[in-house]
Amino acid sequence: MKKLSFVVLVLSFGLLFACSSNNQYYDPTNAYNQPYSTIPANTENYAEFVENDFIATADMPVSTFSSDVDTAAYSIIRRKLMDGKLPNTNAVRIEEMINYFDYKIPEPTGSDPIRIVTELGTAPWNSSRQLVLVGLKTPSIDFSLAVPNNLVFLLDVSGSMSSSDKLPLLKTAMRLLVGELREVDKISIVVYAGAAGVVLDGGDISDKNAILDAIDALQAGGSTAGGAGINLAYQIAAKHYIEGGNNRVILGSDGDFNVGVTSIVGLEQLIVQKRQSGIFLSVLGFGVGNLKDSTMERLADKGNGVYHYIDSVLEAKKVFVEELGASLITVAKDVKLQIEFNPLHVKGYRLIGYENRLLNYEDFDNDNVDAGDMGAGHEVLALYEIIPADSDETIPALEIDKPTELKYDGTNFEHEFLTVSIRYKEADSDRSQLIQTTLSATPQETPSERFLFASCVAEFGMLLRNSLYKGDASYQAVITRALPLVDDDYKEEFVTLVQLAHQLSDR
Repeated sequence: MKKLSFVVLVLSFGLLFACSSNNQYYDPTNAYNQPYSTIPANTENYAEFVENDFIATADMPVSTFSSDVDTAAYSIIRRKLMDGKLPNTNAVRIEEMINYFDYKIPEPTGSDPIRIVTELGTAPWNSSRQLVLVGLKTPSIDFSLAVPNNLVFLLDVSGSMSSSDKLPLLKTAMRLLVGELREVDKISIVVYAGAAGVVLDGGDISDKNAILDAIDALQAGGSTAGGAGINLAYQIAAKHYIEGGNNRVILGSDGDFNVGVTSIVGLEQLIVQKRQSGIFLSVLGFGVGNLKDSTMERLADKGNGVYHYIDSVLEAKKVFVEELGASLITVAKDVKLQIEFNPLHVKGYRLIGYENRLLNYEDFDNDNVDAGDMGAGHEVLALYEIIPADSDETIPALEIDKPTELKYDGTNFEHEFLTVSIRYKEADSDRSQLIQTTLSATPQETPSERFLFASCVAEFGMLLRNSLYKGDASYQAVITRALPLVDDDYKEEFVTLVQLAHQLSDR
């Protein structure tokens, strides 16, 4: 941890005094400390969204949303801060920030592949409100014993991928993954620029040198025929399909699709059609200046996959070495959460994050409605800020049809704060199963480290967004609470990033 902290701290303070004056930024593929080129024209694209507002329990006591295991937002925020800039507010997806970290949720012990944990405490940024944590955990899997993998890398080798933080870093990430694969696994490489082509067709992992040579030979140039590349990648994946295995296309790009099927709707329709065959799509984002984050996130969502943003070799190692099972092996599909609040205790609630994952009440029981998937060992956390039932605060009324079947009718279950319902499908099934648990109305006397650190990340996200709901939040408060909770390199780096954001916000 000491080595990482030193490197990040050197970068943090150096950038504050250097970047704004010499218009240089730093290559995260090279230990975060070697300057290269000038900042490109910024055409990055992030989907706009409005933060969730408080909802009165009397109007709608049930909150429904899809799980989300993407972590791209946190890596993008880190890259921006290390470039000496505060991030675009639309890049700050708080749920992806929270879910970047390990919260040590216990493994499931029963027949269900998801364990649920809950906790109730005080909102650190507003002492008159409460904070609810809902956490999910899938079982970890020994990757050496996992099902065989049929992986098709769909790599953008267009001209926009030429800089060192794009294709060269993507190639490094691939080399790390190849080092982890087994002889039962197959790997193919499809590339696209002005046209799409096959570089490696069902490569045998026993001949890793041939695979590495194919990776090393990749060069960038041309425009971006993304649609043609995706079609070809799915054809190769179908050709080498492994029954009962993990069949997945992994798209590596900056998301700049500018030739062929370019509309987001067209790309989504293509990927939704292909996922029905059992071939999923995950997405790796790279680079500075023209990252099409909104496109890449939506493609991964539609492809039953995960969206990661790779800003460094360290992040590539996290995704393809440390969390390989979670990145590749799907344990639970279409995971939906539905929380019913007890009006005896809750006047109003606000889901922190998940703005682009909200579902209608009736979607929860509808197995035809798509939702997020969870890989082996994945954790998903959600936080709700709560206005207590005895509060004098007023909440704007909603005109919405209230569900007719409710557990809490205001006359019983006074000991329960809420009920958590989870629906999921097993990896090889199209029929969902239900898990439920309740949360006691009595707050935990001493908040868990899980609760405290998740609240730190949420508060940091609200500060970066300049949220209307940030209350008494401050960077210094986050740093003070987070420091005693540091137990790995990633959490130590988090504190450093908060310190850097604090300095940048004061400039």
